[in-house]
Amino acid sequence: MGSVIRPGRSRHIMSALVCGLDVHKDSTYATILDSEGKIVDQTRMENEKVSSYLSQHKVGRVAMESSTAVAPLYRQLKKEGFDAVVSHPKKTKLIAEAKIKSDRVDSKAIAQLLRMDWLPLSYVPDEDTGALREKVRRRAFLVRERVKLRVKIKSCLTYQGLKWPEDHGLWTKGGVVWLHSLGLASVESYLRLIDVFSEEIKLLSGELKSEAEDDEDVKLLMTVPGIGYYSALLVKSEVGDIDRFPFAEKLCSYAGLVPSTYQSGGTVYHGAITKEGSRWLRWIMMECASTHVSKYDTWISRSYRCLAGRRGKKTARVAAARKLLVVCFSVLKNKRAFYDQP
Repeated sequence: MGSVIRPGRSRHIMSALVCGLDVHKDSTYATILDSEGKIVDQTRMENEKVSSYLSQHKVGRVAMESSTAVAPLYRQLKKEGFDAVVSHPKKTKLIAEAKIKSDRVDSKAIAQLLRMDWLPLSYVPDEDTGALREKVRRRAFLVRERVKLRVKIKSCLTYQGLKWPEDHGLWTKGGVVWLHSLGLASVESYLRLIDVFSEEIKLLSGELKSEAEDDEDVKLLMTVPGIGYYSALLVKSEVGDIDRFPFAEKLCSYAGLVPSTYQSGGTVYHGAITKEGSRWLRWIMMECASTHVSKYDTWISRSYRCLAGRRGKKTARVAAARKLLVVCFSVLKNKRAFYDQP
């Protein structure tokens, strides 16, 4: 009698064999271990052959270290029903640091950690969340590149000993007309590039606004003062499934907004924030916190002003960003719009 494949279960026969994959752009080195940690097979192959290789050896679990190159292979293995996981590269190296480093050594280390359930896992978003994440990060990249070009223009003006008009902004219509009137070849070149970036940013912003209008979680996040459609989309894409965080402090830790802790004997010291996890989530929370405390009067901004008087604005801003992320967690977890505390 044939076995019944239940929904959500792997279609591959579970076995005690585990496989560690050291994945590169075009090839992968694989190490298969048995339940006692003995090497069953080690080999290098093209990425396209990994799936058939794993099926041939009836591998139960598969692990690979997080990188850009693993994304397509991971998606393929998951679609085909393999029990595949991705490890956190920095934490994996701390556990499995070796004096001799090679693809063979790395793949074996990953397999050993997987076999012993010591592998620190990295979150891999689903396809929809991954696509949204790429889009919001792409917009941030385009905006930053445009800022660099504007800085270059200002450097050109300074080099020429020119002072731009103070009665209007340099990037307003009047400011751009004035820049064109200078007839500087370098400035004209940068302005043409800025136009290209601005057009791409405009198109991408339109797409993101449309997505925000149809997303209930994004609408809820936008009720938080200081969070607009773009910030809400970025938070949504970086957080993914909010249920993977049991409480708000875990989310703050994921954003690297919690203080580092050093403990020795009976002494405990709390230092600067860890800056671990998602730098994108940390960045957008800091940006939203700046807007929140400068434009709105809430319990967060009142707490910010109190702390800024004692510890300085920089420390107070970090604390405000952490509080704002706690609010985002509550909004997403409880599916309830923001409300200010008395």
